[in-house]
Amino acid sequence: MSEPATNPAATTFSAPTISLPLGLEVLRTYSGALICFEIIFGGLVWILVASSNVPVPLLQGWVMFVSVTAFFLSSAYLFLLITGLADRISIDWNFLDVFYHFVALLFYFAAFVLEAATTAANGRAIVTHPPNGTGNVMCIQYPRGNVFTVMTGNQYNINVVATIFAFAVTLCYSCSLVMAFRRWRI
Repeated sequence: MSEPATNPAATTFSAPTISLPLGLEVLRTYSGALICFEIIFGGLVWILVASSNVPVPLLQGWVMFVSVTAFFLSSAYLFLLITGLADRISIDWNFLDVFYHFVALLFYFAAFVLEAATTAANGRAIVTHPPNGTGNVMCIQYPRGNVFTVMTGNQYNINVVATIFAFAVTLCYSCSLVMAFRRWRI
């Protein structure tokens, strides 16, 4: 007699490869804590840039895109780890972790540089309203240099804080990349 036919779909996929714990235990690891910091700080970058009314949309549009996209992707990744769904999806999660954090690091580094450039381009431009004017006319004292942005003091302060948090998120993604690479190579 011949052997019974096996299901080809069941034999072609290997078990998922993941070295992080699943469930709430992932939050007890350095990687889980870093992912939480990436979500929190990335959300703050998103909120801060949006609250500054995006004075330079050409540059800060990229910052918004990166912060929103990374926020949702990191949240989805953490959701898969906490719920244990990562164990049901047959993929090399260690490689995916390295790849995601590498791409996120590159994108967030570019976003950090653009946000810092936008903030620094303000230089010492001072936007004031003349004391005896109607409020519709602004006086701008131009800083030295060719490129400058016109921001109010509040927008400038918000962009400084957004730059600091963008740098913090970049550091979180770089630490996550190093730890993910070590897990992948072991």
